[in-house]
Amino acid sequence: MNLEFFGDGPALVVEGEQRLLIVTDLHFGIEADLSAHGLHFRSRSSERLEHLLKTIDSTDPDLLILLGDIKHSIPSLNRQEYYEMPEIFNAIRSRIPIRVFPGNHDIGIERYLIDAEIQPRNGAIVDGVGYLHGHMRPSPHLAGHLMIVGHHHPLFLLNDEVGCSLQTPAYLRAGLDMERLGMVTTYEETSPTRVLFMPSFNEIAGYDIHQIIKNPFSPLSRCMKSAEAEIILADGTYIGPVRSLHPDETD
Repeated sequence: MNLEFFGDGPALVVEGEQRLLIVTDLHFGIEADLSAHGLHFRSRSSERLEHLLKTIDSTDPDLLILLGDIKHSIPSLNRQEYYEMPEIFNAIRSRIPIRVFPGNHDIGIERYLIDAEIQPRNGAIVDGVGYLHGHMRPSPHLAGHLMIVGHHHPLFLLNDEVGCSLQTPAYLRAGLDMERLGMVTTYEETSPTRVLFMPSFNEIAGYDIHQIIKNPFSPLSRCMKSAEAEIILADGTYIGPVRSLHPDETD
């Protein structure tokens, strides 16, 4: 298995027997939700879709895996999503076959998918790697495998002594406490289970990695071994262990 980090996504290519393009947290329709809360933006769905199609063309995969939160509105579809989602899926299918692991924002998404495209919400193994959105406890079948997940929108924030700052999408990689997760198996002795939290493809969504660790909000983030967690930038640049970085105590 080989991992290729595509910084212009952000997206991830996982190559084994197949070449898989992994994208998460597109959040089409987010502008309508922001508008309802007093923040008015025009829809950027066309630009976001075009960016996704260019990513597909640039990486030349065999299959696109969408790790959930394709749409944004909860608990149903908003008007923007109702009109945009059919065109979005048709455009993607014209390029490549897809598999979708629905997320917590994807209520009602099934109406736009065919049965073969819908994957279990608690995850599945594809070509030796586990995939799921990441908002719920993973299937026991994923134990002993690398799990690649979305949901958390990790963002690397760094401030230097003169006040310059870096804010960029990043990956968070860590081992999992399988006993705490309730998934102790015979795999654990020979194949430690690790998780790779992917950054959001949506340019608006992002959440400080330090806050993901300090205030975890999912079974996987609560059960990761934070002492060994590592940061990788969207382009694959290795930053290092989270423990080696000291967030600004005034934040």
